[in-house]
Amino acid sequence: MLGFISARQAGLDDPVRLRRAESTRRVLSLELNKDRDVERIHGSGINTLDIEPVEGRYMLSGGSDGVIVLYDLENLSRKPSYTCKALCSVGRSHPDVHRFSVETVQWYPHDTGMFTSSSFDKTLKIWDTNTLQSADVFHFEGTVYSHHMSPVATKHCLIAGHRQEVLAVSWSPRHEYVLATASADSRVKLWDVRRATGCLSTLDQHNGEKSKASSEAANTAHNGRVNGLCYTNDGLHLLTIGTDDRMRLWNSSTGENTLVNYGKVCNESRKGLKFTVSCGCNPEFAFVPYGSTIAVYTIFTGELITMLRGHYSTVNCCVLQPNFQELYSGSKDCNILAWVPALREPVPDDVSEKSLPQQHLNPAFEDAWSSSDDEG
Repeated sequence: MLGFISARQAGLDDPVRLRRAESTRRVLSLELNKDRDVERIHGSGINTLDIEPVEGRYMLSGGSDGVIVLYDLENLSRKPSYTCKALCSVGRSHPDVHRFSVETVQWYPHDTGMFTSSSFDKTLKIWDTNTLQSADVFHFEGTVYSHHMSPVATKHCLIAGHRQEVLAVSWSPRHEYVLATASADSRVKLWDVRRATGCLSTLDQHNGEKSKASSEAANTAHNGRVNGLCYTNDGLHLLTIGTDDRMRLWNSSTGENTLVNYGKVCNESRKGLKFTVSCGCNPEFAFVPYGSTIAVYTIFTGELITMLRGHYSTVNCCVLQPNFQELYSGSKDCNILAWVPALREPVPDDVSEKSLPQQHLNPAFEDAWSSSDDEG
């Protein structure tokens, strides 16, 4: 670490190299921290979590009982051990509470004064954070499994173009008019909302080379329900997960299946599965609910890095706080767990510098000076 800092100070390294290295170290050291807790409010399973992108301080959770809770993640006590407190909640006695399970909550991307929620009660609600009142309600004929507001667009639109229910939707973080949808009919479609004639493309797991002897339907992304999708932060790739216990990585521009092999990714969920990806790491990672654990994969090689164990029941969702590389997960066990990077071990005063393991320094910064009189 000192090598990175010194090289950065001397102008020998790219400005983001130190940040990328430390972000990667922190993600690789995520652990269940005994000093960090999240106040338990929900009386039933937790389906969805979202951390606002403005400050990265406030988190929303939505439960199977229709309850929505707003948490403050900041440690105001400045003590090593603390509990993230619930600031307020839309409980069962609230006049605007959802009647059935809340499947998705999301902050307005540009302001913490508003957030949205959608539910199995066939409604999508817009909330005023300050008053905790419903500002508007949209009613739908079918069940609302998922919704998403674009982080880059100024106008939003929800599209349903599948024959069966749409289980997951996500706007591209790169192109403001492009939307991806995942459905129970095994298909993933990319849409341009400016175009009314149909979808841009339907992703094909076989890249158009399906064997004639195969009984699988053409242009399917998975061999089961597709119930989760997530763009990489640069918008160049799209991750999808299905009930065929597979996760796939797609080139979002060409629609090509990159054929990265993640092995078996256990997925028994009958509704949407919320997973997330890292930001600013090298390599980048995917955090995927896997039964009662969270599996951490490298996105572009498919390597399973670790399994985060701590929940007592099925994990439904997880969300990453990108500023501090902290992960929060929600489960059917009614708990929200905080996964925090392990602290660096302090160096004891009686340990000599020479006995410490040597870290690789930027070669341009290594000291080649010698005090030997024999060298000319």
